[in-house]
Amino acid sequence: MDAFRVSLSSAVSSSSHGSGHDDGDALGDVFIWGEGTGEGILGGGNSRVGSSSGAKMDCLVPKPLEFAGRLDVQNISCGGRHATLVTKQGEVYSWGEESGGRLGHGVDCDVPQPKLIDALAHMNIELVACGEYHTCAVTLSGDLYTWGNGAFNFGLSGHGNEVSHWMPKRLNGPLEGIHVSSISCGPWHTAVVTSAGQLFTFGDGSFGVLGHGDRQSISVPREVESLKGLRTVRAACGVWHTAAVVEVMVGNSSSSNCSSGKIFTWGDGDKGRLGHGDKETRLVPTCVASLVEPNFCQVACGHCFTVALTTSGHVYTMGSSVYGQLGNPQADGMVPARVEGKLHKNFVEEISCGAYHVAVLTSRTEVYTWGKGANGRLGHGDTDDRNSPTLVEALKDKQVRSVVCGINFTAAICIHKWVSGVDQSMCSGCRLPFNLRRKRHNCYNCALVFCHSCSSKKSLKASLAPNPNKPYRVCDSCYGKLNKGPETDRYSSAKRGAILQGFNDSINDDLETRSNVQLSRLSSMESFKNMDSRYSKKNKKFEFNSSRVSPIPNGSSHWSGLNISKSFGSSKKFFSASVPGSRIASRATSPVSRRTSPPRSTTPTPTLGGLTSPRVVVDGAKPIKDSVSQEVIHLRSQVQILMFSLFNRYF
Repeated sequence: MDAFRVSLSSAVSSSSHGSGHDDGDALGDVFIWGEGTGEGILGGGNSRVGSSSGAKMDCLVPKPLEFAGRLDVQNISCGGRHATLVTKQGEVYSWGEESGGRLGHGVDCDVPQPKLIDALAHMNIELVACGEYHTCAVTLSGDLYTWGNGAFNFGLSGHGNEVSHWMPKRLNGPLEGIHVSSISCGPWHTAVVTSAGQLFTFGDGSFGVLGHGDRQSISVPREVESLKGLRTVRAACGVWHTAAVVEVMVGNSSSSNCSSGKIFTWGDGDKGRLGHGDKETRLVPTCVASLVEPNFCQVACGHCFTVALTTSGHVYTMGSSVYGQLGNPQADGMVPARVEGKLHKNFVEEISCGAYHVAVLTSRTEVYTWGKGANGRLGHGDTDDRNSPTLVEALKDKQVRSVVCGINFTAAICIHKWVSGVDQSMCSGCRLPFNLRRKRHNCYNCALVFCHSCSSKKSLKASLAPNPNKPYRVCDSCYGKLNKGPETDRYSSAKRGAILQGFNDSINDDLETRSNVQLSRLSSMESFKNMDSRYSKKNKKFEFNSSRVSPIPNGSSHWSGLNISKSFGSSKKFFSASVPGSRIASRATSPVSRRTSPPRSTTPTPTLGGLTSPRVVVDGAKPIKDSVSQEVIHLRSQVQILMFSLFNRYF
């Protein structure tokens, strides 16, 4: 099938309040339907088409392509029973039923889900195209790689031999140093368009399908001589016919000459598929005379019919109408006829053909299909044929950016639907409205919108991440879920114990601070004055019987906003009792420890009782101190119970 560039750069618009999507272009998701896309290989199952397993092989409506990760799909191509896609990173994935190496993985086994073609890694692939038995890929620099079954003696791979290539191989020869811009694969031949407008073909030459004036097969690319001097824009391969959009000069005078795309066809003329009004075979490209007025930009070929698209968004068809694939019940197929019906007021942007069905994409991102309905390839939930364009309702609310037909199935690239500014004008986390300063960001895991504060983290595990090896923005809630690994019971218990120990330490510090405040109040009592006479002023080393009554360490300590290290640095009289809130010197494991602290230097410490020479022994206040200690123990037990319940609730 055809390969050409699909741009997703305009997928998401930004609001005036900030970008709706700040991590690159929107993601391209794939929806697929038709033959083998249910429980068949193409749909992620294990049953081959035609097997008697009794499995529900087909899918009658579009369904998301099954894949373990998230692929940012830019281009896709569908063959007979296999498909390939290209990601934004230039990687190629293929899947489906293996036959002769067409999947490119080097092994003879089916692949039910997209699998990276390792041989093309780091090649920066831009385009892919699938035939029935071979596959092609074009790099960003214009190099062409082919692989697949060469055992039919037709030179399908273009390498000059009839062997099967199970791995992608660069096509050299006549295309050496030539930049390839687009490519199309039929079941038995291939057409290559270069950036200079040259057309090369190779493969089976039956019916003159290669356009070289004969019916000979060619195993290496050869330029179509009759189109030299003209610029080929696009080419399409059917089974036994080929079509191309070729630019020709039009105008009555040299001053008004301009180029316009015209349709050229050649090969088997049966059923009127070439559009010349007869059934004659054409061995060289021939312009379709009845279509000289419109300016064409795209062309596609089914098995026995042709579809063309003008620059004004109109669709023309010619050839067999047996299944309604012409989209016009009044058309006889011998001459081109315009498709109208529901497309009459629509601007069509893209066309694609299967064997006997057609899919088009309009400027409203809507998909219309018609033709043969077997296997559900039209996507309408049934297997009925349609002889006029019918909207695919299942994709009505999707932002479709490309639609591609395989022989008996169809696929579409849809933009992943982020939450738009119309849906939400406020952060899904803090619920504050977005504005010029509070920007809108998307979470790559849940797709909701958040402000920067609620989505400042990035994770490698985001489900919508286009590149699993790169971290993407997620909201705080998703970040916690994504980065919470499985824990064993032992690990959970240890972690819970460590956290509870931390809670206990914090509780102890706070409670001891409260007790120190109580004790510091006692220091203003008259008993302190009586105790002062029991100690000599010559004693410059002090002991502290209360383990939680600690001196303030040397340095810049604050008390009510004052720097006490400067205020009292030269004083011979000092504060006694610790500063409320200070935990620096609290080292005892028990809040009521009676161990005597080692001698300390006479560092100034604040007290509420004025300036005294401290040895704090509060014998006269022992009943009050015991009462305070009991209160502290009681409070500690209550707080521990409270913290434990909170821990069980949140952890």
